Amino acid sequence: MVSKYLKVAFPVVAMLGAVGMAHAKATPEELAKLGKELSCMGAEKAGTPSGVAEFTGKWLGAGPGMTTEIGKHPVDPYANEKPLFTITAQNVAQYGDKLSEGQKAMFKKYPNTYKMHVYPSHRDFRFEDSVCKTIARNGAETTISADGKSLQNYYMGASPFPIPKSGIEVVWNGMHPTIINVESRDIDTAVVYANGNITWGQQLMWQYARRNDPKLRGQKAEGTAVYVRFMTMMPERNKGEVVKTMDNFTMDKEARLAWQYIPAVRRVRQAPGFGFDSPIPSSSNTVVVDEVRLYNGSAERYDWKLIGKKEMYIPYNNFRLEGKAAGENKYANLLKPGHENPDFVRWELHRTWVIEGRLKEGYRHLYPTRVLYADEDTWLYAMSDIYDAQGKLWRFNWVNNFYAPGAKVFAQGAAFYHDLSSGTYTAYDLMQGKDKHLVIDQPGAEYAQVQFYSNDNMKASGY
Repeated sequence: MVSKYLKVAFPVVAMLGAVGMAHAKATPEELAKLGKELSCMGAEKAGTPSGVAEFTGKWLGAGPGMTTEIGKHPVDPYANEKPLFTITAQNVAQYGDKLSEGQKAMFKKYPNTYKMHVYPSHRDFRFEDSVCKTIARNGAETTISADGKSLQNYYMGASPFPIPKSGIEVVWNGMHPTIINVESRDIDTAVVYANGNITWGQQLMWQYARRNDPKLRGQKAEGTAVYVRFMTMMPERNKGEVVKTMDNFTMDKEARLAWQYIPAVRRVRQAPGFGFDSPIPSSSNTVVVDEVRLYNGSAERYDWKLIGKKEMYIPYNNFRLEGKAAGENKYANLLKPGHENPDFVRWELHRTWVIEGRLKEGYRHLYPTRVLYADEDTWLYAMSDIYDAQGKLWRFNWVNNFYAPGAKVFAQGAAFYHDLSSGTYTAYDLMQGKDKHLVIDQPGAEYAQVQFYSNDNMKASGY
Protein backbone atom coordinates (compact mmCIF):
# COMPACT_ATOMS: atom_id res chain seq x y z
CA MET A 1 0.00 0.00 0.00
CA VAL A 2 1.12 3.54 -0.66
CA SER A 3 1.14 4.64 2.99
CA LYS A 4 3.58 1.87 3.89
CA TYR A 5 5.98 3.10 1.23
CA LEU A 6 5.75 6.65 2.48
CA LYS A 7 6.48 5.67 6.07
CA VAL A 8 9.65 3.95 4.95
CA ALA A 9 10.80 6.71 2.62
CA PHE A 10 10.10 9.59 4.99
CA PRO A 11 10.94 8.93 8.64
CA VAL A 12 9.33 12.26 9.63
CA VAL A 13 5.83 11.02 8.74
CA ALA A 14 4.80 10.14 12.26
CA MET A 15 5.84 13.53 13.59
CA LEU A 16 4.29 15.65 10.84
CA GLY A 17 1.20 13.52 10.35
CA ALA A 18 0.33 13.99 14.00
CA VAL A 19 -0.31 17.67 13.32
CA GLY A 20 -3.44 16.55 11.44
CA MET A 21 -6.23 19.10 11.67
CA ALA A 22 -4.70 20.95 14.62
CA HIS A 23 -3.39 23.68 12.28
CA ALA A 24 -0.50 24.81 14.46
CA LYS A 25 0.69 28.24 13.34
CA ALA A 26 4.21 29.19 12.42
CA THR A 27 5.87 30.94 15.34
CA PRO A 28 7.08 34.56 15.24
CA GLU A 29 10.63 33.21 15.43
CA GLU A 30 10.05 31.07 12.33
CA LEU A 31 8.39 33.91 10.42
CA ALA A 32 11.32 36.18 11.25
CA LYS A 33 13.47 33.96 9.01
CA LEU A 34 11.53 35.00 5.88
CA GLY A 35 13.80 37.05 3.64
CA LYS A 36 16.84 35.93 5.63
CA GLU A 37 17.79 32.24 5.74
CA LEU A 38 14.45 31.56 4.07
CA SER A 39 13.27 33.19 0.87
CA CYS A 40 10.14 35.28 1.17
CA MET A 41 8.16 32.26 -0.08
CA GLY A 42 9.45 30.15 2.81
CA ALA A 43 12.05 28.15 0.86
CA GLU A 44 15.46 27.39 2.31
CA LYS A 45 17.92 29.72 0.60
CA ALA A 46 20.95 27.51 1.14
CA GLY A 47 22.06 24.98 -1.41
CA THR A 48 23.09 21.43 -0.56
CA PRO A 49 26.22 19.35 -1.21
CA SER A 50 24.10 16.95 -3.25
CA GLY A 51 23.30 19.61 -5.84
CA VAL A 52 20.33 21.78 -4.84
CA ALA A 53 21.33 25.28 -5.90
CA GLU A 54 21.48 28.25 -3.57
CA PHE A 55 18.56 30.62 -4.08
CA THR A 56 19.86 33.74 -5.83
CA GLY A 57 16.67 35.44 -7.01
CA LYS A 58 18.93 37.53 -9.23
CA TRP A 59 16.34 38.01 -11.97
CA LEU A 60 13.04 39.84 -11.59
CA GLY A 61 11.60 39.69 -15.08
CA ALA A 62 13.67 38.75 -18.12
CA GLY A 63 16.96 36.92 -17.74
CA PRO A 64 19.61 36.94 -20.50
CA GLY A 65 18.06 36.65 -23.95
CA MET A 66 14.51 36.17 -22.66
CA THR A 67 11.55 37.96 -24.22
CA THR A 68 8.59 39.71 -22.63
CA GLU A 69 6.73 40.04 -25.93
CA ILE A 70 3.16 38.82 -25.48
CA GLY A 71 2.42 35.47 -27.12
CA LYS A 72 6.02 34.65 -27.98
CA HIS A 73 7.37 31.19 -27.25
CA PRO A 74 9.69 31.18 -24.22
CA VAL A 75 13.45 31.64 -24.65
CA ASP A 76 15.82 29.49 -22.59
CA PRO A 77 18.40 31.50 -20.59
CA TYR A 78 20.27 28.25 -19.88
CA ALA A 79 20.35 27.05 -23.50
CA ASN A 80 24.13 26.50 -23.53
CA GLU A 81 24.19 24.14 -20.56
CA LYS A 82 24.81 20.41 -20.90
CA PRO A 83 23.44 17.64 -18.65
CA LEU A 84 25.49 16.73 -15.60
CA PHE A 85 24.48 13.09 -16.08
CA THR A 86 21.64 10.96 -17.43
CA ILE A 87 19.54 8.53 -15.40
CA THR A 88 18.64 5.34 -17.25
CA ALA A 89 17.12 1.97 -16.38
CA GLN A 90 20.67 0.69 -15.92
CA ASN A 91 21.70 3.19 -13.21
CA VAL A 92 18.34 4.24 -11.74
CA ALA A 93 19.01 2.45 -8.42
CA GLN A 94 21.89 4.85 -7.82
CA TYR A 95 19.47 7.80 -7.76
CA GLY A 96 16.40 6.09 -6.32
CA ASP A 97 16.34 8.11 -3.09
CA LYS A 98 15.63 11.26 -5.12
CA LEU A 99 12.96 9.82 -7.40
CA SER A 100 9.24 9.32 -6.85
CA GLU A 101 7.66 5.90 -7.18
CA GLY A 102 6.08 7.08 -10.42
CA GLN A 103 9.42 8.06 -11.89
CA LYS A 104 10.91 4.69 -10.96
CA ALA A 105 7.95 2.95 -12.58
CA MET A 106 8.61 4.78 -15.85
CA PHE A 107 12.12 3.29 -16.00
CA LYS A 108 10.72 -0.16 -15.27
CA LYS A 109 8.01 0.07 -17.93
CA TYR A 110 10.20 1.64 -20.64
CA PRO A 111 13.74 0.38 -19.86
CA ASN A 112 15.06 0.90 -23.38
CA THR A 113 13.76 4.40 -24.08
CA TYR A 114 12.99 6.32 -20.89
CA LYS A 115 15.74 8.48 -19.41
CA MET A 116 16.18 11.67 -17.43
CA HIS A 117 18.78 14.28 -18.36
CA VAL A 118 19.79 16.00 -15.12
CA TYR A 119 21.09 19.56 -15.45
CA PRO A 120 22.62 22.01 -12.97
CA SER A 121 20.03 23.32 -10.55
CA HIS A 122 19.06 27.01 -10.77
CA ARG A 123 16.91 29.17 -8.48
CA ASP A 124 17.44 32.53 -10.14
CA PHE A 125 13.97 34.06 -10.52
CA ARG A 126 12.19 35.99 -7.79
CA PHE A 127 8.81 37.55 -7.11
CA GLU A 128 8.02 41.22 -6.69
CA ASP A 129 8.38 42.80 -3.25
CA SER A 130 4.59 43.19 -2.98
CA VAL A 131 4.24 39.39 -3.21
CA CYS A 132 6.82 38.95 -0.45
CA LYS A 133 5.03 41.49 1.73
CA THR A 134 1.69 39.72 1.21
CA ILE A 135 2.88 36.20 1.98
CA ALA A 136 4.64 37.46 5.12
CA ARG A 137 1.38 39.04 6.29
CA ASN A 138 -0.50 35.86 5.47
CA GLY A 139 2.00 33.82 7.46
CA ALA A 140 1.41 36.01 10.49
CA GLU A 141 -2.37 36.49 10.23
CA THR A 142 -4.04 33.80 8.12
CA THR A 143 -5.73 30.99 10.01
CA ILE A 144 -7.59 27.93 8.83
CA SER A 145 -10.96 26.70 10.06
CA ALA A 146 -11.24 23.58 12.19
CA ASP A 147 -12.61 21.58 9.26
CA GLY A 148 -9.90 22.91 6.92
CA LYS A 149 -12.42 24.28 4.40
CA SER A 150 -11.98 28.03 4.82
CA LEU A 151 -9.41 30.70 5.64
CA GLN A 152 -9.66 33.71 7.90
CA ASN A 153 -7.60 36.87 7.36
CA TYR A 154 -6.23 35.75 4.01
CA TYR A 155 -4.79 38.40 1.68
CA MET A 156 -4.81 37.93 -2.09
CA GLY A 157 -1.80 37.53 -4.35
CA ALA A 158 0.31 35.00 -2.46
CA SER A 159 0.05 31.64 -0.74
CA PRO A 160 -1.30 31.70 2.83
CA PHE A 161 1.26 29.54 4.66
CA PRO A 162 4.96 30.16 3.91
CA ILE A 163 5.88 27.76 6.72
CA PRO A 164 3.20 25.03 6.60
CA LYS A 165 2.52 22.72 9.50
CA SER A 166 0.00 20.33 7.94
CA GLY A 167 -0.93 18.73 4.64
CA ILE A 168 -4.05 20.85 4.20
CA GLU A 169 -1.95 24.01 4.53
CA VAL A 170 0.24 22.88 1.64
CA VAL A 171 -2.94 22.23 -0.37
CA TRP A 172 -4.15 25.77 0.38
CA ASN A 173 -0.76 27.06 -0.81
CA GLY A 174 -1.25 25.12 -4.04
CA MET A 175 -4.75 26.59 -4.41
CA HIS A 176 -3.51 30.17 -4.14
CA PRO A 177 -0.01 30.39 -5.63
CA THR A 178 1.32 33.56 -7.22
CA ILE A 179 0.68 32.87 -10.90
CA ILE A 180 -0.78 34.49 -14.03
CA ASN A 181 -3.53 37.08 -13.62
CA VAL A 182 -5.07 37.20 -17.13
CA GLU A 183 -4.38 34.63 -19.84
CA SER A 184 -5.70 32.95 -22.95
CA ARG A 185 -4.61 29.65 -24.47
CA ASP A 186 -5.22 27.81 -27.72
CA ILE A 187 -4.06 24.35 -26.73
CA ASP A 188 -3.65 20.99 -28.40
CA THR A 189 -4.10 17.74 -26.52
CA ALA A 190 -2.66 14.42 -27.67
CA VAL A 191 -3.68 11.02 -26.32
CA VAL A 192 -0.75 8.82 -27.33
CA TYR A 193 -1.49 5.10 -27.29
CA ALA A 194 1.07 2.37 -26.67
CA ASN A 195 1.31 1.61 -30.39
CA GLY A 196 2.05 5.26 -31.20
CA ASN A 197 -1.38 6.15 -32.57
CA ILE A 198 -2.64 9.57 -31.45
CA THR A 199 -6.11 10.96 -30.80
CA TRP A 200 -6.12 14.75 -30.99
CA GLY A 201 -8.08 17.32 -29.05
CA GLN A 202 -8.15 21.11 -29.01
CA GLN A 203 -9.43 23.60 -26.47
CA LEU A 204 -9.61 27.38 -26.16
CA MET A 205 -9.27 28.73 -22.63
CA TRP A 206 -9.58 32.19 -21.06
CA GLN A 207 -8.93 33.02 -17.43
CA TYR A 208 -9.14 36.00 -15.12
CA ALA A 209 -7.51 34.99 -11.84
CA ARG A 210 -8.80 37.85 -9.74
CA ARG A 211 -6.86 36.57 -6.72
CA ASN A 212 -3.65 37.26 -8.69
CA ASP A 213 -4.61 40.71 -9.96
CA PRO A 214 -1.61 42.95 -9.10
CA LYS A 215 -4.03 45.83 -8.42
CA LEU A 216 -5.71 43.74 -5.69
CA ARG A 217 -2.54 42.20 -4.27
CA GLY A 218 -2.47 42.46 -0.50
CA GLN A 219 -6.21 43.12 -0.15
CA LYS A 220 -8.30 40.85 2.06
CA ALA A 221 -9.89 38.03 0.07
CA GLU A 222 -13.54 38.48 -0.88
CA GLY A 223 -15.77 37.71 -3.83
CA THR A 224 -14.78 35.35 -6.63
CA ALA A 225 -11.18 34.11 -6.79
CA VAL A 226 -10.95 32.87 -10.39
CA TYR A 227 -13.10 33.06 -13.52
CA VAL A 228 -12.44 30.49 -16.28
CA ARG A 229 -14.14 29.82 -19.60
CA PHE A 230 -13.13 27.13 -22.05
CA MET A 231 -14.48 25.88 -25.35
CA THR A 232 -13.86 22.45 -26.84
CA MET A 233 -12.85 22.53 -30.53
CA MET A 234 -11.87 18.86 -30.88
CA PRO A 235 -12.99 16.09 -30.85
CA GLU A 236 -15.68 16.98 -33.37
CA ARG A 237 -18.48 15.42 -31.32
CA ASN A 238 -17.87 17.99 -28.55
CA LYS A 239 -17.12 20.98 -30.76
CA GLY A 240 -18.62 24.20 -29.47
CA GLU A 241 -19.28 23.02 -25.93
CA VAL A 242 -18.51 25.81 -23.47
CA VAL A 243 -17.94 25.56 -19.73
CA LYS A 244 -17.61 28.45 -17.30
CA THR A 245 -16.35 28.06 -13.75
CA MET A 246 -16.16 30.49 -10.85
CA ASP A 247 -13.90 29.47 -7.96
CA ASN A 248 -14.38 31.02 -4.54
CA PHE A 249 -12.12 31.36 -1.50
CA THR A 250 -13.48 28.21 0.14
CA MET A 251 -13.48 24.42 -0.06
CA ASP A 252 -17.14 23.86 0.87
CA LYS A 253 -20.08 23.25 -1.47
CA GLU A 254 -19.70 26.74 -2.95
CA ALA A 255 -16.02 26.21 -3.78
CA ARG A 256 -16.63 25.96 -7.53
CA LEU A 257 -19.74 27.01 -9.43
CA ALA A 258 -20.04 25.90 -13.04
CA TRP A 259 -22.28 26.36 -16.07
CA GLN A 260 -22.28 24.51 -19.38
CA TYR A 261 -23.46 25.40 -22.88
CA ILE A 262 -24.32 22.47 -25.20
CA PRO A 263 -24.80 23.46 -28.87
CA ALA A 264 -27.44 20.76 -29.46
CA VAL A 265 -29.85 22.34 -26.96
CA ARG A 266 -28.55 25.93 -27.26
CA ARG A 267 -29.01 26.56 -23.57
CA VAL A 268 -26.75 27.45 -20.68
CA ARG A 269 -27.34 25.20 -17.69
CA GLN A 270 -25.74 25.06 -14.29
CA ALA A 271 -23.46 22.04 -13.87
CA PRO A 272 -23.59 21.03 -10.20
CA GLY A 273 -20.69 18.90 -9.09
CA PHE A 274 -18.47 19.95 -12.00
CA GLY A 275 -14.84 19.54 -11.04
CA PHE A 276 -13.18 16.75 -9.11
CA ASP A 277 -13.12 13.72 -11.47
CA SER A 278 -15.31 15.19 -14.20
CA PRO A 279 -13.56 14.26 -17.48
CA ILE A 280 -12.19 16.89 -19.87
CA PRO A 281 -13.64 16.29 -23.38
CA SER A 282 -10.61 17.59 -25.30
CA SER A 283 -8.49 14.91 -23.59
CA SER A 284 -10.85 12.15 -24.80
CA ASN A 285 -11.80 11.86 -21.12
CA THR A 286 -8.30 10.71 -20.09
CA VAL A 287 -7.68 13.74 -17.83
CA VAL A 288 -10.07 14.89 -15.11
CA VAL A 289 -10.75 18.46 -14.07
CA ASP A 290 -9.01 18.49 -10.69
CA GLU A 291 -5.70 17.16 -12.04
CA VAL A 292 -5.09 20.20 -14.24
CA ARG A 293 -1.97 21.75 -12.65
CA LEU A 294 -1.89 18.29 -10.94
CA TYR A 295 -4.42 19.42 -8.35
CA ASN A 296 -6.97 22.22 -8.29
CA GLY A 297 -10.29 23.05 -6.69
CA SER A 298 -11.69 21.91 -3.37
CA ALA A 299 -9.65 19.40 -1.37
CA GLU A 300 -12.63 18.35 0.76
CA ARG A 301 -12.83 14.75 -0.50
CA TYR A 302 -9.39 13.80 0.83
CA ASP A 303 -7.59 13.56 4.14
CA TRP A 304 -4.24 15.26 3.57
CA LYS A 305 -1.04 14.28 5.34
CA LEU A 306 2.17 16.28 5.27
CA ILE A 307 4.89 13.73 4.57
CA GLY A 308 7.78 16.18 4.75
CA LYS A 309 10.35 17.93 2.60
CA LYS A 310 12.56 15.93 0.26
CA GLU A 311 15.26 16.55 -2.36
CA MET A 312 14.00 15.25 -5.69
CA TYR A 313 14.73 15.42 -9.39
CA ILE A 314 11.81 17.41 -10.79
CA PRO A 315 11.11 19.11 -14.14
CA TYR A 316 12.50 22.64 -13.84
CA ASN A 317 13.50 25.56 -16.07
CA ASN A 318 12.03 23.74 -19.07
CA PHE A 319 11.94 26.73 -21.41
CA ARG A 320 13.16 24.62 -24.34
CA LEU A 321 10.23 22.24 -23.92
CA GLU A 322 7.86 25.14 -24.70
CA GLY A 323 9.78 26.15 -27.84
CA LYS A 324 8.66 25.79 -31.45
CA ALA A 325 11.04 22.89 -32.12
CA ALA A 326 8.93 20.67 -29.88
CA GLY A 327 5.85 21.47 -31.95
CA GLU A 328 7.27 20.93 -35.43
CA ASN A 329 5.57 18.42 -37.75
CA LYS A 330 2.52 18.13 -35.51
CA TYR A 331 4.67 17.46 -32.42
CA ALA A 332 6.42 14.52 -34.11
CA ASN A 333 9.70 15.32 -32.35
CA LEU A 334 8.09 15.48 -28.92
CA LEU A 335 5.46 12.73 -28.83
CA LYS A 336 6.88 9.22 -28.98
CA PRO A 337 5.28 5.83 -28.20
CA GLY A 338 5.23 5.24 -24.45
CA HIS A 339 6.35 8.68 -23.32
CA GLU A 340 7.42 12.17 -24.34
CA ASN A 341 10.86 12.55 -25.94
CA PRO A 342 13.34 12.74 -23.01
CA ASP A 343 15.68 14.96 -25.01
CA PHE A 344 13.24 17.86 -24.63
CA VAL A 345 12.96 17.57 -20.84
CA ARG A 346 15.24 19.16 -18.26
CA TRP A 347 15.37 17.70 -14.74
CA GLU A 348 17.01 19.46 -11.79
CA LEU A 349 17.52 18.68 -8.11
CA HIS A 350 15.21 20.74 -5.89
CA ARG A 351 13.54 20.48 -2.51
CA THR A 352 9.86 19.59 -2.60
CA TRP A 353 7.07 19.45 -0.07
CA VAL A 354 5.44 16.01 -0.25
CA ILE A 355 1.79 15.48 0.70
CA GLU A 356 -0.47 12.45 0.51
CA GLY A 357 -4.23 12.67 -0.07
CA ARG A 358 -6.36 9.65 0.82
CA LEU A 359 -10.05 9.57 -0.09
CA LYS A 360 -12.32 10.11 2.90
CA GLU A 361 -14.85 7.49 3.87
CA GLY A 362 -18.19 8.20 2.22
CA TYR A 363 -16.66 10.15 -0.68
CA ARG A 364 -16.06 9.01 -4.25
CA HIS A 365 -13.31 9.88 -6.70
CA LEU A 366 -11.59 8.13 -9.59
CA TYR A 367 -8.27 8.51 -7.73
CA PRO A 368 -8.40 7.02 -4.20
CA THR A 369 -4.86 8.08 -3.24
CA ARG A 370 -2.61 10.75 -4.69
CA VAL A 371 0.86 11.93 -3.70
CA LEU A 372 1.80 15.48 -4.72
CA TYR A 373 5.24 17.09 -4.92
CA ALA A 374 5.28 20.89 -4.54
CA ASP A 375 8.31 23.02 -5.39
CA GLU A 376 9.48 24.87 -2.26
CA ASP A 377 10.24 28.07 -4.22
CA THR A 378 6.83 28.54 -5.86
CA TRP A 379 4.26 26.26 -4.12
CA LEU A 380 3.43 24.87 -7.57
CA TYR A 381 3.01 21.11 -7.94
CA ALA A 382 5.69 19.57 -10.15
CA MET A 383 4.71 15.88 -10.11
CA SER A 384 2.09 13.48 -8.78
CA ASP A 385 1.82 9.74 -8.21
CA ILE A 386 -1.68 8.25 -8.21
CA TYR A 387 -2.69 4.90 -6.69
CA ASP A 388 -5.78 2.78 -7.31
CA ALA A 389 -8.19 1.34 -4.73
CA GLN A 390 -5.89 -1.63 -4.12
CA GLY A 391 -2.94 0.63 -3.38
CA LYS A 392 -1.24 -0.15 -6.69
CA LEU A 393 0.63 2.64 -8.46
CA TRP A 394 -1.52 3.63 -11.42
CA ARG A 395 -0.44 6.98 -12.88
CA PHE A 396 2.61 9.25 -12.98
CA ASN A 397 1.97 12.87 -13.95
CA TRP A 398 4.13 15.95 -14.26
CA VAL A 399 3.71 19.54 -15.37
CA ASN A 400 6.10 22.15 -16.72
CA ASN A 401 6.02 25.30 -14.57
CA PHE A 402 8.17 27.98 -16.17
CA TYR A 403 8.93 31.61 -15.37
CA ALA A 404 7.00 34.19 -17.42
CA PRO A 405 9.27 37.25 -17.39
CA GLY A 406 6.67 39.74 -18.61
CA ALA A 407 4.32 38.96 -15.72
CA LYS A 408 7.17 38.28 -13.26
CA VAL A 409 5.46 35.10 -12.05
CA PHE A 410 5.48 31.41 -12.96
CA ALA A 411 3.09 29.89 -15.51
CA GLN A 412 1.97 26.36 -16.27
CA GLY A 413 2.89 24.92 -19.65
CA ALA A 414 2.75 21.41 -21.07
CA ALA A 415 1.67 18.56 -18.80
CA PHE A 416 2.02 14.80 -19.22
CA TYR A 417 -0.30 12.20 -17.69
CA HIS A 418 0.99 8.61 -17.83
CA ASP A 419 -1.25 5.57 -17.37
CA LEU A 420 1.24 2.97 -16.16
CA SER A 421 -1.19 0.11 -16.75
CA SER A 422 -2.21 0.70 -20.36
CA GLY A 423 0.91 2.46 -21.61
CA THR A 424 -1.21 5.36 -22.86
CA TYR A 425 -0.25 8.93 -21.98
CA THR A 426 -1.89 12.29 -22.52
CA ALA A 427 0.08 15.40 -23.45
CA TYR A 428 -2.01 18.37 -22.34
CA ASP A 429 -1.70 22.15 -22.76
CA LEU A 430 0.49 21.85 -25.84
CA MET A 431 1.15 25.27 -27.41
CA GLN A 432 4.50 24.59 -29.08
CA GLY A 433 2.87 24.02 -32.47
CA LYS A 434 0.87 27.25 -32.38
CA ASP A 435 1.80 30.61 -33.88
CA LYS A 436 1.18 32.10 -30.44
CA HIS A 437 2.17 30.57 -27.14
CA LEU A 438 0.50 31.52 -23.86
CA VAL A 439 -0.99 35.04 -24.13
CA ILE A 440 -0.46 36.81 -20.81
CA ASP A 441 -1.82 40.18 -19.66
CA GLN A 442 -2.91 41.33 -23.12
CA PRO A 443 -3.79 45.04 -22.80
CA GLY A 444 -7.51 45.65 -23.29
CA ALA A 445 -8.38 41.94 -23.38
CA GLU A 446 -12.13 41.41 -23.04
CA TYR A 447 -11.49 38.26 -21.01
CA ALA A 448 -9.94 40.41 -18.28
CA GLN A 449 -13.47 41.64 -17.52
CA VAL A 450 -16.03 39.81 -15.40
CA GLN A 451 -18.71 40.38 -18.07
CA PHE A 452 -16.85 38.07 -20.46
CA TYR A 453 -17.77 35.18 -18.14
CA SER A 454 -21.52 35.90 -18.11
CA ASN A 455 -24.02 33.27 -19.24
CA ASP A 456 -25.14 35.48 -22.13
CA ASN A 457 -21.59 35.67 -23.43
CA MET A 458 -21.23 31.90 -23.11
CA LYS A 459 -24.25 31.31 -25.33
CA ALA A 460 -23.17 33.93 -27.85
CA SER A 461 -19.72 32.33 -28.17
CA GLY A 462 -20.99 28.80 -28.78
CA TYR A 463 -21.84 27.01 -32.01
